[in-house]
Amino acid sequence: MKVQTGLDVLLNDKKLQETFKGNIALLCHNASIDSTYTHAALGFKIAFQERFVKLFGPQHGFSTDVQDNMVETDHVIHPFFKIPVYSLYSETRIPTDEMLQGVDHLFVDLQDVGCRVYTYIYTLTYLLEKCASKPIEIIVLDRPNPINGIDIEGNILDLDFESFVGRHPIPMRHGMTIGEVALMHQKFWVKEKANLKVIKMLNWDRNMFYEDTQLPWLLPSPNLARIESSYTFPATVLFEGTTLSEGRGTTQSLEVVGHPKIEPFSFYENVLSEAMKQSKLEGFKYRPITFLPTFQKQGGKVCGGIQIHVTNKSIYKPWRAGQLLMRELYHYLGDNFDWKLPPYEYNYNQHPIDLINGTDKLRHWVVNNSSIEALDAFEDLKIYKKQLHDIKIY
Repeated sequence: MKVQTGLDVLLNDKKLQETFKGNIALLCHNASIDSTYTHAALGFKIAFQERFVKLFGPQHGFSTDVQDNMVETDHVIHPFFKIPVYSLYSETRIPTDEMLQGVDHLFVDLQDVGCRVYTYIYTLTYLLEKCASKPIEIIVLDRPNPINGIDIEGNILDLDFESFVGRHPIPMRHGMTIGEVALMHQKFWVKEKANLKVIKMLNWDRNMFYEDTQLPWLLPSPNLARIESSYTFPATVLFEGTTLSEGRGTTQSLEVVGHPKIEPFSFYENVLSEAMKQSKLEGFKYRPITFLPTFQKQGGKVCGGIQIHVTNKSIYKPWRAGQLLMRELYHYLGDNFDWKLPPYEYNYNQHPIDLINGTDKLRHWVVNNSSIEALDAFEDLKIYKKQLHDIKIY
């Protein structure tokens, strides 16, 4: 049965709409559509008419057209809706008092990818913290976790490495919907609570991958145009912390990793295939490829590298697949391997790779050429799993 998102539930229920009195604002992006491909802002214009007074956009902008980290979006008056569009990835990532003035209900409709480093969940938690002292209701229109709500993987963020790609103590693959992130934030991470409501999805089950929902996929950020990219993202996003290309500037970004000094077939045959056998990881294949990024890292240079193909999503472990590939490329490239230098997501002091990993211990794991079994020691998930059990709504 087709899933109905929180947006679908709201727009299909006139009585529910009538419970929201006063002025309405909406935080959304390109992927904020209902099951008929109608954008949330259009649906809100019809449902709430002149009471729909403000729009907000997260990183990459309301239009989801801004490529890179630390490239900010301007505040504008929307040419069609004739209302302000405030950027929460601008000179501020926290809404100001002025932005929130005159708003009674602020709806959040953002497609997350189920990975700790994806910043939309932190735009949400900043918003909740800002509104805790205000008479503004925050309503999260829930959406599927595209990589399912059961599988959890990776280390819990060490708060010494807190940043805009990791604000809260959750694992890399967190297993929550964005509505559940809001509920966990309110229950475990703050003392002062906001006025929060989550409009649940209908027909969503935790074991669903995105294809199971029968919903259309629209890119939630510029480099996740394919649903396949969301499955590889928890592996390949690690390479944002290096000078290797993670495929930005290609048609398969965040599915491929490469560098001009890699000869892909020899790397695969002589190094990676044996490491893969020893790891006993399953559910995916590494494939040697050559690609040409047209912009960003290694732009205009032919790169040898690897594409990750997911063959069985139920047993595939993307965090481990990414850490294994990182370890092998570090030692294969030698002096040609470089960690990316700060700044990264407005942190000017710490290694970007450590912010992405949420610890410096995984960087040392790579450098020391440690075993894949040693990764198990990083996954202390008992407390997190108990917290997740306490806030689950599906």
